[in-house]
Amino acid sequence: MRVVVIAIGRLKQGPERELAERYRERFDDLGRKLGFRGPEIHEIAESRARDATSRIAEEAAAITALIPDKALLVTLDERGDNVDSAGFAKKLGGWRDQSTAQAIFVIGGADGLSPELRRKAKLSVSFGAATWPHQMVRVMLLEQLYRAATILSGHPYHRA
Repeated sequence: MRVVVIAIGRLKQGPERELAERYRERFDDLGRKLGFRGPEIHEIAESRARDATSRIAEEAAAITALIPDKALLVTLDERGDNVDSAGFAKKLGGWRDQSTAQAIFVIGGADGLSPELRRKAKLSVSFGAATWPHQMVRVMLLEQLYRAATILSGHPYHRA
């Protein structure tokens, strides 16, 4: 199963980018042995529209253009479900076992995601009630993907 992350905003050089890359590489290495490819990262520039509604619409159009027709969509959204790491791993493994070709994880911009994208999502995940910068959400998502792979492989990284 191909794993893709589509994120509004670009990570600049620095600790967030280094940490994101570390978890991306770890998932890539372990994931290949488990039937996963990626994760590929697609960065989309933040909209410069004057109002939030227009920004959300522009960003949604750019995101939608990158999502293949039959891909499984997962959104990262503050209104999403709080899924623990074991549950996240179970979902990821289940999608793989159902021969899902692609799982697309979407991280919106500062104004959030369009209602249409949220409705299309098979799963919407929240990393708690706190508001997180999209750069940190990307790092946390990549860490959770890696953690899920370790859980699926029986690796001792996850100690719950």
